[in-house]
This record gives sequence, structure tokens and C-alpha cells, in this order.
Amino acid sequence: MFLPFFDNLREAGIPVSLREYLTFLEAMKSGLVTYDVEGFYYLARSAMVKDERNLDRFDRAFAATFKGLENIQLGDVLNAVDVPRDWLEKMAEKHLTEEEKAEIEALGGFDKLMETLKQRLKEQDSRHQGGNKWIGTAGTSPFGAHGYNPEGVRIGQEKSRHQRAVKVWDKREFRNLDDSVELGTRNIKVALKRLRQWARDGAHDELDLDGTIRATAEHGYLDVKTRPERRNAVKVLLFLDVGGSMDPHIKLVEELFSAARSEFKHLEHYYFHNCLYEGVWRDNRRRWGDVTPTWDVMHTYGPDYKCIFVGDASMSPYEVAYPGGANEHWNPESGQIWLERARAQWPDHVWINPVPEKYWGYTHSIGMIREIFEDRMVPMTLSGIETAMRELIR
Repeated sequence: MFLPFFDNLREAGIPVSLREYLTFLEAMKSGLVTYDVEGFYYLARSAMVKDERNLDRFDRAFAATFKGLENIQLGDVLNAVDVPRDWLEKMAEKHLTEEEKAEIEALGGFDKLMETLKQRLKEQDSRHQGGNKWIGTAGTSPFGAHGYNPEGVRIGQEKSRHQRAVKVWDKREFRNLDDSVELGTRNIKVALKRLRQWARDGAHDELDLDGTIRATAEHGYLDVKTRPERRNAVKVLLFLDVGGSMDPHIKLVEELFSAARSEFKHLEHYYFHNCLYEGVWRDNRRRWGDVTPTWDVMHTYGPDYKCIFVGDASMSPYEVAYPGGANEHWNPESGQIWLERARAQWPDHVWINPVPEKYWGYTHSIGMIREIFEDRMVPMTLSGIETAMRELIR
């Protein structure tokens, strides 16, 4: 039953052995997890992954093998275990027509939204569903999950449905980008090669053919000359937006990340979510506990670094313009202030956007960030990346 899973793991480059596979089967046979998709995932990962560098590959192999596992029919579960049906049924999700959506008024701005949420938390004492006021589900209230409001706070919902939430009051986990992804095309590498400043440094471990010929001719015997390998001396600082609306662009951004890792010897990268604020991180699995202050990054990497932001720039305008407007935490200063500081610290900068350029005009925040970057935003296409490289070396 699990042989395709084992094969997919091996094909993904994970060095899983037969012994580890048998350990996994033994754990399943013992009943350690039953009807628990998340538990099954962690059991399989614990049994068959011994190096954390392979966790992203495991996630892709697991998703490819067990796609749809999370959609097991409720009736199948209820037939197997004696649990009342209403304990497991998903609460009703309210579906509104476009006319009904248009009738729902936004609460009146970010400050009013936060003030009202604070008041609801004080007053509410029970669960609500289908309403238009309290924190609940399947309604038109600005606060809750699985409903609709043109400007609300999403609480307790796994992913976005309408892209309308001003703030997400949940802790979400994102995965790291895998820099070993094989490129679907070599064009990204070719475009990145435009950003080159060649220098020879390091040990003398490369044959200097011209020097060897010249020295041999002068001395009358074979005189081998070596020299440092010629490397791209450009320093690049990469800020990568992850999670949320960036999920559909993961493959393309991974290809760009992989190409950049191979092209630039001096490459540093950090992750952010939606907009730059007071903290960034290196590892998405520890993004809440291992945050690097943005000031530290600015004090560490000098203005000789070429700064590249990669993100869809698609968010609530409050996230750019307001203190406290960040999607997942309370930011003391607005995202605009931090982006302007980054531009001042690294004069050679550009923003690469995976959203097709023809759609930029439909998202207010894209226009705001383009203005902050003085129109130094390019699409993530071959010509767009070539334009970005020219911007960075002009």
C-alpha cells in the first residue's frame, strides 16, 4: 500500500533505507495514528527523514503521494469510529451572491476595525454562527472565519478565500524555499549573469594557461603557473516574501532562488511576509522564535550590496501605510517606513513581482510599493529580470 510513497521519497532524492521503511510500517501496524492526517504526516516524517535539509523534499513527495487524503469523507470516518456526527461536521459556510456582498458595508477603516474587535472580545461569551456582529463563522461579521466581509479580521481559518482580510489573527507556518530545485529553464540563470563584476580571489588553484606557456617559453622547461579562480564579486541581499498570496508562486520563486545561489558567491537572504517590518527571519520553521531585527541586517550589510525584494506586493493598503497594520502581528512602525529605510541603506535596489504586469493596476498595494520604489518594480519574466539586473548596475 505504501510502496508508491517509498518510491516517491527515493525519486525526490531522500536517502530513505529499507530499514526505515519497515520501521514506518511497523509503527502504522501498531496503531500509533488512526484517522489523523497530521499525525500520520509526522509519523512518516520522523521514521524516514534523518536530515532536516530533506524536509522540503519530503513535503513534496508526501503531497504527491497522498493528495486528497485530507478530503476523506466524513461518513467513512463515522462508520469506523463511534463519534457523534455533529462533533465532526464542518460548520456551514455562507455563500453570498455578488448583490448580497455589495450590500455589506465595511466597518470604516483600520482603526475602527481594531477598536471594535477589542470591544467584541470584552462582550462576547459564547459561540456564534451566521451572524453579522459577533466573532464567529459563516456570517457577514468582520471577525471570524468562513464568511464574507469586505474588510475584516480573519480568525481560525486555514487559508484565504476572498483575499479581503485586513489582518489574520492566527499563527501560520511557512516552509523554506529549496535552493536545490532544478530550473525548468536556464533563462533565469542567463538573465542573472548580466549582474557580474569579475574578480580573482582565494587560493591559486586554477591553471593559468597563458602564463604557463609564456613562462615555459622564457625558461626553456615546463613552468606551470596557477592563479585564483575568477568569481563574480557582486554582493547580493535577497528579501523573499513567503506565505499567503505568495503560495501560487512558490515554484517560480524557488527557481529564481536556486539560480541566484548558483550565480552569486556573496548572497545573503532573509524571509518576510507581505511587507518589510522590524523583523525578518532565515528559517520559516522558526519564524516566530528566531527573528532577526531588520536594524541588525541594515547594520551588517553595507551599501555595496545589491538589494532585491521578491514578492507579489499584494496586501491590504493598511499593511504598507499604518502602524499596527501588519497582517500577523502589531508593527510599531509602518511598512512604508521600513521600505524607505531599506532603499536608503542599499541604493542599488529593485522589486521583482511574480504577478503578471497586466494585473498590477487592480491591486492598490502594488501601486503603493511601486511608488515607494520609484517605479523600480519589474515582473518575474526573462525580460523583467534582465531589466532588474540593468537597474542594479547602472
